[in-house]
Amino acid sequence: MTDHRDLLRATPSLAAVLAIAGVGMGLVVLTSFGLMPLVGAPEASLAGWRLSGTDLLLGVRETLVIATASTVVACAIGLAVGSLVLAAGPGVRLVRAVAVVVLALPHLVGAASTGLLLRDAGLAERVAGAAGLPASAGWPRLVGGPWPVATVLEFAWKESAFVALVVVAALGATHVARTETAAALGATPWQRWRRVLVPASLPAVGASGLIVFVYTVGNYEVAWLLGRAYPEPLPVLAFRLFTSVDLTDRPAAAAAAAVTAALALGTAVVVAVLLPSLARALGHGVGAGGSDLAARAGAAR
Repeated sequence: MTDHRDLLRATPSLAAVLAIAGVGMGLVVLTSFGLMPLVGAPEASLAGWRLSGTDLLLGVRETLVIATASTVVACAIGLAVGSLVLAAGPGVRLVRAVAVVVLALPHLVGAASTGLLLRDAGLAERVAGAAGLPASAGWPRLVGGPWPVATVLEFAWKESAFVALVVVAALGATHVARTETAAALGATPWQRWRRVLVPASLPAVGASGLIVFVYTVGNYEVAWLLGRAYPEPLPVLAFRLFTSVDLTDRPAAAAAAAVTAALALGTAVVVAVLLPSLARALGHGVGAGGSDLAARAGAAR
């Protein structure tokens, strides 16, 4: 009953968001098929899709590489930071302060800082050279190189603070009771982390990871500043075509934007369908882990 009431309360807001997003995406799709040209009469055509066909395929690959790698690294770092905060050990206040600062920084500032740090003749190379490290003799192309290393590192660094925040918020109320119960059953700190904290936090990590993935798919400025010129991720491709002086590129820009939205929406739907089952399975896993610890404690006694 409560779920239905919550849904009814959220209906006006959801309807407004869906209406705005739906109309916007509808206009983008119509533009990609030539039905809403900037100049001239509307005429159904696949010219925009043909014009950006090869670039679209390469853009999908580049976007998936960046988004997947960034999400995996951000979730791993975020889980580690969240575990450290929940442990309430020495230095936890400093970790919290750093996470809040990182979370508050705009991605544009982070991308510019990452570029100044990792580019050729950047701060990292200068420090390596001053220290006499061998890597300074042949600094890898981390910015604008064949692999989107700098782009992934910036996304992972920035979004890991968000993942950590979600993990702490999701587990903060029950973490102490769970870990104390596991400790009373004879679990070591490593066992408490591996069998209690990690399974309990994975639904939160999955939900925040989905948000990170979708955001990374649609982000433009980080890949534009730190990525290579070709192939371009889908948002960069769409922006370049949209701002082209050639007005015939507008349908191709709309096609790139439509593929970007479809990629993000498709991923969100798949994860939203699978996440409840994963959460239930992990819930059983936590219970099984607790039963195993209890059995071991009883055997030891």
